[in-house]
Amino acid sequence: MILNGDLDWTSLQAQQSVRTLISTIQIKMKPGDSLVTFSSLRVLYIEAADVAALVESLHQLKHLRYLALLDTHISVLPGNIGKMKLLQFLDLRRCTKLVNLPDSIVMLSQLQFLYIPNIHMIPRGFRGLTDIRKLIGFPAHMDGDCCSLDELGPLSQLKNLFLNELENVSAASFAANARLGEKMHLIELFLWCTSRLGDDGLIKENQGVSEEEQRRIETVFDELCPPPSVEIINIKGYFGKQLPRWMMSTSTVHLNNLTILFFSDLACCTQLPNGLCQLPYLQFLQVNHAPSIKRVGTEFLQAAVAAPFPRLNNMTLSKMLEWEEWEWEDRVQAMPRLEKLRLINCKLRHLPPGLASNTRALKQLTLQYVQHLSYIGSFPSVVELTVNGCPDLERITNLPNLQKLTIIDCPKLKVLEHIASLERLVLEDYMMEKLPEYLRDIKPRHLQLFCRLWLLSAVAAGQSGIEWDKFSKVEHVKAYARDGDNQRKWYVLYTRGDNCKLDSNISSSTIFEETLSSSMVMHKDLSLCTK
Repeated sequence: MILNGDLDWTSLQAQQSVRTLISTIQIKMKPGDSLVTFSSLRVLYIEAADVAALVESLHQLKHLRYLALLDTHISVLPGNIGKMKLLQFLDLRRCTKLVNLPDSIVMLSQLQFLYIPNIHMIPRGFRGLTDIRKLIGFPAHMDGDCCSLDELGPLSQLKNLFLNELENVSAASFAANARLGEKMHLIELFLWCTSRLGDDGLIKENQGVSEEEQRRIETVFDELCPPPSVEIINIKGYFGKQLPRWMMSTSTVHLNNLTILFFSDLACCTQLPNGLCQLPYLQFLQVNHAPSIKRVGTEFLQAAVAAPFPRLNNMTLSKMLEWEEWEWEDRVQAMPRLEKLRLINCKLRHLPPGLASNTRALKQLTLQYVQHLSYIGSFPSVVELTVNGCPDLERITNLPNLQKLTIIDCPKLKVLEHIASLERLVLEDYMMEKLPEYLRDIKPRHLQLFCRLWLLSAVAAGQSGIEWDKFSKVEHVKAYARDGDNQRKWYVLYTRGDNCKLDSNISSSTIFEETLSSSMVMHKDLSLCTK
């Protein structure tokens, strides 16, 4: 039975034989309502509803295998939940008021899937749930002289494991007791600490990390070495200076099945791991928020390795706010299969020569808020390039296979040349007063323009306007100016050919209103300056 409309719980009581009940709506309940009449239920899925009245009767669902209470207001589970002996799946995501599990949960011997991302305490005896395959949101916490990680040791069937609050682990010995390296079925591993970074990507005020804290978390993570079977690793909030030894040391890297690797919120880490380049099946690498990394040196590629990053396909290095230097020499051949590269929010001045000369499979290149970059060129295989918010960028050249180019807020860009295959150009800049001169030197088939209304009106003037020579040779032009949140309020549509056509919804009154509005804003700014 699937419920998708307003419903009173009382009206369901007659459905005594139902085995599956799925509800994604708010159900009207009153004190005394229960699940007693649904004794045949095997599957119960309730989302976005206040089901507190039903919780106490959960234990009466003797045949229930699947229980999901998502985004509900429950604050406790019944103490007798251990009576649900056949329960295999329990999902408590987005139940933000539920922070503890009842002790009797350790009696659910058939439990295989458990989602508990908001829980802060794990009862002792959890180690007895040896059938668990998927455990999402397991909190690390101390309980006297014991640590919750001790409970993970016997859970040898785990395939997916998400550990959080690892900053609470007081000694490496507790991490060793989790025996992650022995879990030969483990495929996905999340190792999370509470982030020390603020919204600006820097360490929060009063959240500084002492050297002692750095050393402690380093030793804890060193003992959380996964087995060779792991395919996905996600590390977040780590505040050690160096990443775990099992990533840094080239002699101990044994993650031969690892294909996807995420790092985020690395508050104190000063360098990327030098062992990753050996991983034979690594395809996806993402680093997000690593404000202490200033340099990516030759050790990242390990020149002595025959083919560093042999299968890496997609790499994103994002919000490494102080990153200024990337060393990669021409002679060092690496990343032969890299197709997508994104560099976001850093201080790089130059792209390394080895990147352009060795990444022969690179198809998509995105450079966003790369503050000091002045030149992009000599990428023979790139077909799609996006540059966004690069204030010092002056030249883009020698991209013979480039088909799509997106330029957003790059005011110093003057040279665009040797891009003969260009099919589509997207240009967005609401501050520019005229179309860039480089439009005369290129011949894309399609031009999409987002600009201020005043400039759009000059485009709308067609042959009689001062911008005509810059876009008239383009086959198709779509140009827009915004009005508030409507990015395409005003438009100019142009098609070149024997039946040349130019269409626009801009009128002289529109231009007058824009001019008046701009003048009023300027007058207000000047008034503020003279106060």
